[in-house]
Formats: sequence, C-alpha cells, structure tokens
Amino acid sequence: MGARLELDLLARCESFLHGNSCSPRAFGLLSFWPQLPHMQETARRSFLGALIVVGVVVAAIALWKLRILIALLFLAFIIAAAMRPGVEALHRRRIPRPAGIGLYYLGLAAVVGLLLYFVIPSAVDQIERAVPTSSSELEREAAASTGIKERVLRGVQDRLEELPSAEELIDPALEITVAAFEIAIGIILTLACAAYWIFERDRAQGLLLSLAPTKHRQVVRDTWDLIDLKLGAYVRGQLLLVALVATVLSIAFWIIGLPFWLLIALFAGVVEVIPVIGPIAAGALAVGVGFTVSWQTALAAGVIVTVVRLIEDYTVIPRVLGHAVGLTPLTVLVAVAATAFLFGGFAVLLAIPFAAVVATLVDVIVRNRDPARENVPKVIFPAKEGETTKAS
Repeated sequence: MGARLELDLLARCESFLHGNSCSPRAFGLLSFWPQLPHMQETARRSFLGALIVVGVVVAAIALWKLRILIALLFLAFIIAAAMRPGVEALHRRRIPRPAGIGLYYLGLAAVVGLLLYFVIPSAVDQIERAVPTSSSELEREAAASTGIKERVLRGVQDRLEELPSAEELIDPALEITVAAFEIAIGIILTLACAAYWIFERDRAQGLLLSLAPTKHRQVVRDTWDLIDLKLGAYVRGQLLLVALVATVLSIAFWIIGLPFWLLIALFAGVVEVIPVIGPIAAGALAVGVGFTVSWQTALAAGVIVTVVRLIEDYTVIPRVLGHAVGLTPLTVLVAVAATAFLFGGFAVLLAIPFAAVVATLVDVIVRNRDPARENVPKVIFPAKEGETTKAS
C-alpha cells in the first residue's frame, strides 16, 4: 500500500513538472506526503499499546486462576523465613541444613501428634457428657432445660430428624474426601516448597542482585533481608501467642465450668492467627456457650476473654512481637477486610504478611528509608542469627 502510494505520487509529480495539468487530488496527495512517517509511528505505538494492554489482561487472568498456588507459595516463603534462622543456627553447630529442616518438621509432627493424643480423648469425653447420645435422652434434656440451652437442644433435635439417608450421604462423603485430599496435597506442597526455598534463597537473591543496578544492590539486599526478618519474627511470635492464649484460656474456662472448655480454648488459640476477626469470634463463641449454663458463666467467659486480650495487647505483644511488621491497626484492619473480600477466608492468614511486604517496599522506595537501619524484634532468634541487617 505504501509503495503504490509513493509510485502514484511520483507519477503525478512528474506529470506536474512536465507541464501537464495537476488535479486537486494530486495536490492533496502531495500535502499528505510529509505526514506519512508520523502516521506510521502513531500506528506502531498504538499497536504496541494494544499489545501491552492485552498482555496485562492475560497475565492478570492467569494470576487470578493461579491465586491458590501463589498463596501457597507465599505461605511457603513465610514458613521458610520463620525456620531459616534456626536452621542456620544448627548449621553453625555442624548440623547439615537438611537435617535441621527435618528436625523442624519432626518437631511439628510430634507437637500435632501429642496434641491429638491428649486433646481428642478429652474433647470426646466433654462432648459425650454435654450432648445427649440418644433421641430420648435428648428429648428429656430439652424438656428439663430453659433459655438458650433449650433452644440449642431443640435445634439439634430438629436437625437429627432431618438427617439424610445413607444413600444421600455418599456424594457429600466423596466431596469431603476429595477436599481433604486436596488440603493434604496443599500442606505437603507448602512444606516442601518451604524446605527448598531455604536452599534456593541465596541463589534467588543473587539473581535479583545481578539484575539490579550496581549502585542499588546493597539497598536491594538490605530490603530483602529486612522483609525476611519481619516475616520470620511475625510467624514465630504468632505461634507463641497461639500456645499462650490456648493454655491460659483452657485453664480459666475449666475453672469457671464452661462447657467444652478445652475445645473453645483451642479454637481461640488457633484463630489468634486471624487478625481482628479471630479474637472476636473466639470471644463470641465463649460467651454463647456460657449462656447455655447461666448468664453468670457467660459474663465470666466474656470477662476472661477480654482480660486475656488486654494483657496480650498491652504486655505480651509489645514484648514478643514489638513492631515486627510495622503496620498500624487501621492498616491491619483494611488489609484483612480487603483480602477477605477479594480472595476469601483462607487468604486472611496472609493479609498481614503481604501488607508488611508492601509497607516495607513503600518505606524503602517512596520514603527513602534505609532498610539496614530498621529495627526488627528478636523472637526466639535475634536478627543476627538469620541476617546481617543492622539495628539502629
């Protein structure tokens, strides 16, 4: 098209120079000739812009489809950040890194096994003593009860009468089995990626530093190390808080005679990892179960949860976690709400770590803060056990 247009223009210009009549169309083509390079450049830029937009949209769709895998990988990086200082400390004592990781996972399996061994029998015993085991006993308990307890027992009785047949339970059982298998695969994948990341981290950091400009490489390294320290300190601190809250609440709930005291305390400890929402849910559950006994028990449960939370907020967290992630309460609340709305309940566990990464990058890139001079609280392991980042 462009070549034919040039030939046509040349022919008309030659005709004009030999004295032949020149039509208005020839003048239009002559005036159009200087604009050709500019229009070609505009078309090229428009094509590239459209191509970039399409690429961004395709990448966004791909990331959205892979969001569960990305979340599991991010969780693996967080777990690796929590384990790595301990693995490196063992390595300095001539224990190979694979053996150190194996010790971590064996310890985790031992804790879970002991928890199941001691907790499940006690929990089953509490359920058997609190919940009637036959329909006639359930009817007698409901008739002898009043208030919230009566409504709960009546509700249980109605649900038992609406139970599906054995044939109708096959499909839900298969769905539960598939879901349990997927969860198990996700856990194995996460733990495996966490172990491999401990070995591959330095290599990945070296690759990133080789791509960065020479004058910025030290800042990039310090920022990487600071993020790693923050994530590791946060995870180790959360695990300590889970154990502390579950232990204290189980003792307190047992003293006031709260039904299912062990299960409720364990639930409160586990949901401690869910910011804002977890403690509220635990307190509401404890108070609700307390009302099945009396309003005094419910009040006592509410007071216990509130006191434990206040002690945790003003005494334990400042000493254990300090400002590990450097986020304000409002930032935490917004991050949790946004994550829950966008990605669902599972991703709430990753809201604070992800917000901490973003906040650290903003501090370094936008606010020009020196990552090497940031304070990171020591949780079990001091900062020097894992990195060489300097505290101010």
